[in-house]
Amino acid sequence: MRSRLPVFVFAVALLLPAPALAGVKEKVAALAPSGVVLVIDDKGNELIAQNVDKPFVPASVTKLVTAWLAMDVLGADYRFETKFYLDDKRVLYIRGGGDPFLISEELEALAKELVAAIGKEPITGIVLDASYYPSNLRIPGIENTTESYDALNTALAVNFNTIAAVRKGNTVRSAEEQTPITPVAISEFRARGPKGTGRISLSKNPAVSLQYAGELIAAFIERAGVSVKGKITIGAVAEGLKPVYVHKSRPLSQILVQLLIASNNYIANQVFLEIGGTLGGQVSLEKSLKVANAMLASNGFADSIHIEEGSGISRDNRFTARGLAHVLELFAPHAELLHGHDGGLNKTGTMSGVSTLAGYADTKSHGRVRFVIALKSNGPLRFQLLKAIKAAL
Repeated sequence: MRSRLPVFVFAVALLLPAPALAGVKEKVAALAPSGVVLVIDDKGNELIAQNVDKPFVPASVTKLVTAWLAMDVLGADYRFETKFYLDDKRVLYIRGGGDPFLISEELEALAKELVAAIGKEPITGIVLDASYYPSNLRIPGIENTTESYDALNTALAVNFNTIAAVRKGNTVRSAEEQTPITPVAISEFRARGPKGTGRISLSKNPAVSLQYAGELIAAFIERAGVSVKGKITIGAVAEGLKPVYVHKSRPLSQILVQLLIASNNYIANQVFLEIGGTLGGQVSLEKSLKVANAMLASNGFADSIHIEEGSGISRDNRFTARGLAHVLELFAPHAELLHGHDGGLNKTGTMSGVSTLAGYADTKSHGRVRFVIALKSNGPLRFQLLKAIKAAL
């Protein structure tokens, strides 16, 4: 009878950690003893597990959860809608639908299509309807500043509710060739100081934000060959009117690519708020949290993923590594939406005293692994850890 001992010994050997894997565990522990590090292979084996049940502030890796929720709830082909109405006096009504990508390039094409639909007689006024969002909407973590990452979320905004301009003396010009300068843009930059330059958000006054959106849309309509007379005002679409033109956003999958590349907080929360829109009526943060928490609970995340908003700007968001790694497992069919700063399939998160990195990494011995790294310090260490992990696996 042939001995089966060699086969048994071989099988046991496969279960033992390889010297390289043992070495990288030691290296991770030496470089970041208090850090959260988890690496899981495609079979669910935890190759490296350090502080994996310790909750951490995720910062912008929160956007991975938002992207997963959006793809699951809304779908890759979902499109936001901005609706245009025209009354018998040629007053143009614009009803915002939360499109996070009403940028200048899209407004130029939108204006041409709108003019083709309504003809070239002058428009006698513009009424902006942003009632799809509550007027008192506030996102946890968003401060009342002019920083671009603190842009106000609203049903109708252009260029991520920010203005990019350059001021020289008393002259203000657009910092973007594709974006016309408008009265609101000029006044906002003059208020910033004599040397204002760069990109600022419109976070202080929703009415100013809407006025800027109306001015920029009007400028593109005039470029398309239709004069705009009368005032830009805020109000509801007149009863009985039907849309003369509906602008559909780029597909959600394309929006998410840009969201994850640029780590744009405004886009993230526009998408997060739309998740709640599936409950009907006006969107709200409460509705979105209701949908998100129901999905998290149904997938076993009740104790491992706590989310306050969709961008990661709130320090009250809390994840565990095992929870986020499970999200990455569910999001794996859409991994190619990720484009990390290092060229990998990953997402970073950075705040003062918070440095996170999560995603997927292709390895020689273990195939594509999921990983989560969370540190209470800033700097390049998260990428050094990832490099060591990839080299060992």
